[in-house]
Amino acid sequence: MPPANPLRSGLLISFAALVLCGCVRETPSGLQPAKPDLEQAAHTYTQLGLTYASEGMLDLAEVKLKKAIEEDSSIAQAHSGLGFVYSQRGNVEAAQAEYSKAVELDGNDPEIRNNYGVFLCSQKRYQEGDQNFALALKNRNYATPAKGWTNAGICARQAKDAPRAESDFRQALQLDPNFPGALAEMASLSYEQQNYLRARAFLDRYMKVAPPTASVLLLGVNTERALGNDDAAHQYELKLVRNFPDSDEAAKLLKQRSSVP
Repeated sequence: MPPANPLRSGLLISFAALVLCGCVRETPSGLQPAKPDLEQAAHTYTQLGLTYASEGMLDLAEVKLKKAIEEDSSIAQAHSGLGFVYSQRGNVEAAQAEYSKAVELDGNDPEIRNNYGVFLCSQKRYQEGDQNFALALKNRNYATPAKGWTNAGICARQAKDAPRAESDFRQALQLDPNFPGALAEMASLSYEQQNYLRARAFLDRYMKVAPPTASVLLLGVNTERALGNDDAAHQYELKLVRNFPDSDEAAKLLKQRSSVP
């Protein structure tokens, strides 16, 4: 998950305060407390919850999303967001229930279908996941189809269908040649297929459009080592250890180093 953006979160919290405050209205008999707009409050809680979830702040996300559902249980996005929170915690049964409710309320929402597809694939329900990605991508109003194709490709890789995965990643890159997720996946898939020059090419494209993750940097180390370029591999190593010293990838790198005679 991306790091929290304090400014963005602060603005959203301030907006929520405006919606939920004890405001007043003027009547012929004088100033009277205004009735809270529960529907607006529910949508505000939903947006807050989804923002917190995207930033990895699961406890806050759960509180806001549950509050949204308490105010208005018909908001599909709130159920989908809560499904994501539960899935991140490994509570599969609760996640399934929330995703099912979200689809029941708004099965035409491509983001809900995409997120449900990711969840299903994480449970090795690959065919069901693929069906949900297909429904998301069928929707012409889907704002981020490159993400949907990339997730479909990741699901195909998990199902050990490399040709299908590559096809999906290329569909994503056809829509958005600079989509980082698809570039990283194509680099990883190419490395897995021992096509190291192609892996390097996709890594180079990735590094020009997005900040490197720990997994991308370790892939860079291994790709350059496979190509016999020790200097480039060392540069990737330095970035990995410097930027992600506590990551699993850094630990793997140190283990690789210690195993070299």
